[in-house]
Amino acid sequence: MARRRPPTVHGVCVVDKPAGITSHDVVAMLRRRLGERRIGHAGTLDPGATGVLVVGVGHATRLLAFTGDTKTYTAQVVFGAETDTLDADGEITVRHDMEAVDIDEVRRCIAEHLIGSVMQVPPMVSARRVDGRRLHEIAREGGEVEREARAVAVSRFDVVPTHDPLVIDISVDCSTGTYVRTLAADLGALMGGGAHLRALRRTAVGTFGEQRAAPPDECPLLDIGTAVEALERWDVDASVASQVRHGAVLAAPADVGPWAVFHDGALLAVYDAHGAGRAKPSVVLPVEQER
Repeated sequence: MARRRPPTVHGVCVVDKPAGITSHDVVAMLRRRLGERRIGHAGTLDPGATGVLVVGVGHATRLLAFTGDTKTYTAQVVFGAETDTLDADGEITVRHDMEAVDIDEVRRCIAEHLIGSVMQVPPMVSARRVDGRRLHEIAREGGEVEREARAVAVSRFDVVPTHDPLVIDISVDCSTGTYVRTLAADLGALMGGGAHLRALRRTAVGTFGEQRAAPPDECPLLDIGTAVEALERWDVDASVASQVRHGAVLAAPADVGPWAVFHDGALLAVYDAHGAGRAKPSVVLPVEQER
């Protein structure tokens, strides 16, 4: 069996994903454009959603876990109707006779139930895997499986009324793995009826905001070090750099990691805490990547 050609193009693309294509479609577009097979993204966006999709190219795919744990979204919650996908792309399954929502009551429900650590059941239309299969694949076949509720973190959930008494604008800061459509559905139930999500847009992933994003055919290839810009930077001399390349355990530069290790302007590795005062590598990049 032929060995896969090692990657030759490395870096980060901050894509503003348009509606109507999948995150995998974006990856395929960049593979063709950049001539590189090893490309991945830091968190799926639904086909109908728009916004920031951070894409790693080449060795940067190994760094996607460090691009940021917090994501920011804007959307609208539509009260009075539930859908089979929990968003506007699905078919309406239940209608509720709900009066104009009381925005103060909405905020009270959010403060009491949907801020902080929140337990969520992944929707059947999500990309979460159960027994090796993605839930949306099972859903397309008409199936449904039991899903375990998982804790997610919602640090901000702001709401603003619109001209429609049954529609509100929302803005959410949350942890990776949070389903905003589930927040909308849960809010509808808390308000005594039902709701679904529409017009979802991701405006930030970690430090990568929408002002830095561009369409897939226009986004620049940023330096690989951009992938770890959210981490503490640790610049080392040539002697320590040689140890880093061999994956050595080192004296930690501070109490809390992880750290992005650089030498002479080039990213060498990501190190994390390893016991008191020590640090070990989570990722060591190949030597040819340094320049």
